[in-house]
Amino acid sequence: MNIEYIAGIIKAVTIPVMALNSIPLLVWMERRGSAFIQNRHGPNRANIGPITLFGLLHPFADAIKCVFKEPFRPTKAHPIFYPLAPALVVVPALLTLAVVPLADHIFLMGAEIPMSVAELEYGIVYMFAVSSISVLGITLAGWASNNKFSLMGGLRSTAQMISYELSLGLSIFGALLVYGSLNPNEIARLQGETFFGVIPAWGVLMQPLGFLLFLIAAFAEANRNPFDLPEGESELVAGYHTEYGGMKFSMFMMGEYVAMVTLSALTVTLFFGGWQVPWVTTEALQATVGQPLRVLCQFLAFAGKTLFFCWLFIWVRWTLPRFRYDQLMRLGWKVILPLSIVNVFVTALVLLGLGWMKGTL
Repeated sequence: MNIEYIAGIIKAVTIPVMALNSIPLLVWMERRGSAFIQNRHGPNRANIGPITLFGLLHPFADAIKCVFKEPFRPTKAHPIFYPLAPALVVVPALLTLAVVPLADHIFLMGAEIPMSVAELEYGIVYMFAVSSISVLGITLAGWASNNKFSLMGGLRSTAQMISYELSLGLSIFGALLVYGSLNPNEIARLQGETFFGVIPAWGVLMQPLGFLLFLIAAFAEANRNPFDLPEGESELVAGYHTEYGGMKFSMFMMGEYVAMVTLSALTVTLFFGGWQVPWVTTEALQATVGQPLRVLCQFLAFAGKTLFFCWLFIWVRWTLPRFRYDQLMRLGWKVILPLSIVNVFVTALVLLGLGWMKGTL
C-alpha cells in the first residue's frame, strides 16, 4: 500500500481522537478556571483514596455516569430526528478539523505528506461549509423534542448563528486578500516571513480589526458566554437540549467543546502563525534538530497557541454577563457586519494601492 494512503488513514484516526480526548481536559480547565475566578475550591470529590488529583477524575466520573444513564425519549418526540440531532452537532465539528495543519509537511520514503487529514486548495471554504451544518443539529433538536422551550432555543440559535456566520466569514476576507490563498497550510507558511527581520507577518498584525471581529463572531458561533442565549437557563430551562439526557446530552457538550477547539485552531492558523515557531523557519529548525523534532516543536507551538484560545473561551465565559437577545442581534447586524465589510474594502484598497505603487517604481 502507498505510504501516502497509510499516512492518511493514521491521520484520519489520530486527529479526531486527539480532539475528543481534549474534551476532558477542557472540562477540567473550565471547572478549575471558574473556581479560580470565583475564589472557590472547584472539583475535589472524585478521588483515588485520599488523592483528588486536582479534580482530574471528575470528567471521567461524568463520562461513566452519562454512559450508564438510562436513555429516555419524550413520548411525542420525533423518532428519527430526536436521536439524530446530537450527531449533527458533533460530526461537523470533527470534520472541520480535517484541513487544519498541525505542522509543516514531512518527507517520508520519498513522499511529501501534509500534517492534516486532507490538504485542500480551498480548505477555508471547506471549513466554513462543513461547520455551517451544525446549526441543523441544533434546530432539529429544538423542533424534534416537541417542547416549547427547546423550540425557542433552536430558533434563537438558528437566528444567532446565521447572523454571526456572515460576519465570521467576512472578517477573514482581509487576511485571505493579504496572503492570497485559501489553503490553511499555505497561509500558515506565509506567516513565517518577517518585516525588518523582527516583526512576524502574523495575521493579527496584518489584520488587527479582522482578528477582533473574527474572535467576537467565533464566541457567538460557539454559543459561549456572553452569547449563550440559545440555552439561557433563566429563560428557557436549558434551551434546545432541555429534553436530552445521558449520552445524547453529552454529545451536545462534546460538540460545543470540539467547536471551541476548531475555532481556536482556525484563529491560530489565520492570525497567529499556525504551526510556526516564532522567528524560526521550518528549514532552520529542521537543520538544527532534524525532521522528527522539528515536527514535534511545530506541533507543540500550534497546540500551545490553540490551548491559549481555548482558555480564553473559558475565561470570557466566567467573566462577562450574558447579553439580552436584542443586544446580541443589534451587535451582529449593526456593528460587527458593517465593520467586517469596511475592513474588506479598506484592505482591498490598500493592497491595490501598494500593487500600483510597486508597478510604477
